[in-house]
Parts: sequence; C-alpha cells; structure tokens
Amino acid sequence: MFDTILIANRGEIACRVIKTAQSMGLRCVAVYSEADTQAAHVAMADSAVCLGGPRPADSYLRGDAIIEAARATGAQAIHPGYGFLSENPDFVDAVEAAGLVFIGPSAKAIRAMGLKDAAKALMEKAGVPIVPGYMGEDQDPAHLQEQADAIGYPVLIKAVAGGGGKGMRLVERAGDFADALASAQGEAATAFGNPAVLIEKYIEQPRHIEVQVFGDGTKAVHLFERDCSLQRRHQKVIEEAPAPGMTEDMRAAMGQAAVRAAEAIGYKGAGTVEFIVDGSQGLRPDGFWFMEMNTRLQVEHPVTELITGVDLVEWQLRVAAGESLPCAQEDLTISGHAFEARLYAEDVPAGFLPATGTLTRLAFPDGARIDSGVRQGDTISPWYDPMIAKVITHGPTRAVALSRLSAALSGTQVAGSVTNLEFLGALTRHEGFRAGDVDTGLIGRDIDALTAQEPVTSLQVASAALAAFDPRDDALTGFTLWAPLTQALDLVQGDDRYAVRMSRAGAGWQVAVGDETLQAERRADAWWIDGARAPEAARTGPVSVSVFGARTLHFTIPDPLSVAEVAGAGAGVVLAPMPGLVKAVFVSAGDMVEKGARLAILEAMKMEHTLSAGRDGKVAEILAQAGDQVEAGAALIALEDE
Repeated sequence: MFDTILIANRGEIACRVIKTAQSMGLRCVAVYSEADTQAAHVAMADSAVCLGGPRPADSYLRGDAIIEAARATGAQAIHPGYGFLSENPDFVDAVEAAGLVFIGPSAKAIRAMGLKDAAKALMEKAGVPIVPGYMGEDQDPAHLQEQADAIGYPVLIKAVAGGGGKGMRLVERAGDFADALASAQGEAATAFGNPAVLIEKYIEQPRHIEVQVFGDGTKAVHLFERDCSLQRRHQKVIEEAPAPGMTEDMRAAMGQAAVRAAEAIGYKGAGTVEFIVDGSQGLRPDGFWFMEMNTRLQVEHPVTELITGVDLVEWQLRVAAGESLPCAQEDLTISGHAFEARLYAEDVPAGFLPATGTLTRLAFPDGARIDSGVRQGDTISPWYDPMIAKVITHGPTRAVALSRLSAALSGTQVAGSVTNLEFLGALTRHEGFRAGDVDTGLIGRDIDALTAQEPVTSLQVASAALAAFDPRDDALTGFTLWAPLTQALDLVQGDDRYAVRMSRAGAGWQVAVGDETLQAERRADAWWIDGARAPEAARTGPVSVSVFGARTLHFTIPDPLSVAEVAGAGAGVVLAPMPGLVKAVFVSAGDMVEKGARLAILEAMKMEHTLSAGRDGKVAEILAQAGDQVEAGAALIALEDE
C-alpha cells in the first residue's frame, strides 16, 4: 500500500476521498486553483499545491502540473475523483509513464467505453443487451433518416462523444428528423469537437437504472442497482438504491450483464454500467438495454455504500495498491434503502440557472449523511459546478428512508445564495415518487406543481421579525419607561412588504403582522408563536433574515431612512427613524452639503444606518452629538430654509 496519494479534484469528491484515505492512515495531497485557496478540501489535506488560475483549463485540467505536484510532494498514486481528468485516457498514460499509480481503470478500458457507438458494439459482442438503433460510420443525413425510419419513431439522436444531454434530440415524427439531426450535430461539434451521432429507439416510459460494478482487472462483481430516473434535462436530481419495483430475476439479469461488461474490458476499480429500462409494463428481465459505462466513481455512489456497507473509496485504494477483489459476489447483500438529493446553488424559477453567492448560513440536521465541499462562509464560485452538498439518508424501508430525506431537507439551512432546496423537498412529497412510480419524465410533467409557491404566512413573517430584532437583548434601550416597549419594522420578501410591530405582553411579546396579532414566548431556547413552535430563523446578513423549514424564505430589512429622507430630510430636518445611538456626525453648522451627502450614522437594531441629506443646503444646526441615545422621531440635523 502506498503511503501518500494526491487527489486530482476539488469540492465534495476531494473531501470524500481524503476522509477515507486519512482513515486508512494515508497522507493526502490536495491540488487547488487560485479561486480555491481557502477551500474545504485544501483545509482537510495534509499538504496542498496550487495549480494555477481559476479556469479549469489553467488548473484542474493541467495534467502535467498535477503529475509534477505528485512528484514534488512524494505521492505515489493519484485519485482522479470524478469530472475533470477522471475519464481522460491520455492522463492515465501520463500518470503511469511518470511511475505513479492511477487509482482507477486502465487507459485501454476508458478508451473502450469512451465512444458510445464503439462501446455498444463491444457490449453487444459481450452479450449485453443494447437498444435497437444505428451506430454506423455513415453519417450522411439521408442515410441516417433511412435508419431512423427503419427503427420506427420515436427515436433519440445522441452524440457519439456526448454526455450531460448535449447533442441529444428526441424525434417523434419522420418530418422532424432532418432539423433535429442538424441541431444535434451542431451542438455535438461545439461541445465535443465531434459531430457524429448514433440513433436509438426511444423508450416512451423510460427509467434510468444503473449498476455499480467493481473489478480488479480480471474479475468483477456488482453491488446492485441504483435508480436515477428522477432527472431534469438529463441531469440527475435524486437517486436511490435499490430501484423501486425491482424483481430478483431482473436484478440478477442486470447484475450479470454489468459484470460481463466490466470483465469484457478488464475493468479495474469502481465503475457504473447504465441501462435504459422500459417501465411501461413493470420491471422485467427482457426490458433493459445498455446505454453507457462511466469509468469512474459516480456522484451517487453513497447510496450504494449505505445499502451494502461497503466503502467504495477504500476498495479503490486497496485494489489500486495491488489487492484482489475484497469480497465475492455471494458475500454482498442489500440492507434497507437509501436516497441522495443533490443540493445546488441554482435559481429554480429562472429555469434552474446556476447561481453564486457567499454562504452566510449553512447547517445540516443530525441523522443524515452529508457529503459537501463547502462550509458556512465559503463562496460558490462561478468557475465550477455549483453543488453545495449531497444529502443522503438510509432506512430499513423505502418509505422510512424517504421520510428521513424529507425531514433532512426541511432541517437544512442555507442562506447567501438561491438554491434548489425547496424543489428537492417538493419532490420528496410528490405522490407518485413516494409510491415508487418514477420515470425520467416525472419532473417535466409535474414541473408547475413542483415549483408552485405557497403564500407567505403571518407565522413566517413573525418568525423573521423575532430574528431580525431579538427582544431578549438590550436593543430596546432608549424607549421611555412610561410607555409599552414597542418596536416597528418592515420586512420585504420578493415583491411583498410586511409591516410588523412588536410589543411587550407580560412574560412574552405581541407580534402584529398587518391586522393580525400573534403571541410569542420563549420556551426551551426556541420561539413559540400562538402555542406552536415557530420555524427557526436567523439573521443571515446586515439587512437580511432567513426563515427555515420545508420552505426557506429570505427577507430583507429595508432601511427606514429611505423614507425619512423624503419626509424629513427633504423638508430640511433629518429625523431619527427609530430609537438608537448616534455613532458619528460628519458635518458642522455652516457646512454646505449636497443631496445624498452622508451626515451622520445611527446605530439601531444591531445595524448602522447612514443618514443622508435629502437636498442641497447649508447646515443650520447640529441637534445631536456622537454618543447620544435618541428617541424615534428626534431631530438630529437641521438645514437652513431654502
């Protein structure tokens, strides 16, 4: 066994590999870009080497720099993670030429599965069922049209060198084929530098079920299946293992086919054989076909680990060090059910566009496995995949595991970036998904219901107000002793503005949201509103507060001085919009000021508010000094009359 490995990746997979490797007593070397200097995987590693600029081409895709980093740090082996260079056979050749061990399959095996048409021909020869289609070299549009007509519509055009849904088009009628072909070829040429396509029979109620395989270069075993049918635009969203509705006959048939595929190419390490499955008549041994093989560890590997009790990264390290398969097929069993949800920084209402931001809040509940490469305070970079974490749960049954996933998502707290958290939660509550009735079209069919927004409740607004202004502290200092302690503030959520007033009521507080009044009290270190535990909320920025739960709401606290500037400063007098402490005064009597000039700072509600001049003019009088505690409405600075 080697004693030092280098992880040629970043984010959650680098952290995942480091965790297992260090538990085995191995020293870990991280590599990073200039954008990842403070990243979690860098902090976890025993040493780290900067590869270059933030662009992947300047850092994580620089195979020569990675190999040099391994040599310089004494690493004897390189783990590629997934993505970047993990399936690049030229990189594997270079690693081995440098006298280092590549923790993964051979370059020959990667090349064998690198092109979809060649891989399917190889699988057909190995006795693995493949989808009816055309994989020939003749790419003449007229010939391709003839092949599609012979296969029968609907058909799927797929880029030979494709992945991630690029260069893929569904054609339902012969008359649409030519335009779809041109579009697919153009996209494939741009994305992969190869316009060649293949044509497959389209399965109308498809399920995406893949089999985890592991080989030692000679023999292979399978670690059962994962269902990855819950997809959006060919991108996986929630995965589970085992597949719902799977029969023992079909599991055996798929497992044997996957093992044949792995052994046909002398596969070494962890890999995944992906199948398209016809779910229209239930799962049956003659209803699945080979799609492709991923010659690396998969993003969704944790669900397999949870149902088998196997640490796949440990197996990778042991086999790469020269061991044979750690166990035989008959020793592998399934225990319970597992789910994985991919939490991303993405704007769901805007069409799932990737998002960025600094994570001002990131917390996960107990009871779930969290694989993450970011921490609270980290920034989601525009340079890389915007994954925040994988939320993974296990249970004795599918129903229990799914309920635990739903609860884990509801208990996850993220602020600082928009995310798909609410969307994931909606999926766990989807009636069809809960029943195990899944296919790759589920999200597309029900996208409106899955992204529907429930109205904001007074309970949520009150929770935000209590977090924005915590009545337990001394923020109410400055109120008169002969009047009830009262605090007013506005909260903005989306296009809506909520007026809130809080006042003392015995041992608790009254929180008025518009015309509705709620009773709040503190019990066991939590807020209770109208006798029910309130959603957890927290200040997540100088002028922001978040309410967490099944739906996370982010409120902003508008600066009340924006109103005062119009009503007060514009009239020549700057007023304190709320009780507070005058922190600083920047002008003196006789000074000339322009509209918008900074006059003073008022500290209130744990924030500093800048008081600005509402018009041009000459300062007539300073009515408050730094250090003064003032009441709401107190005159602070007066300008001469116009």
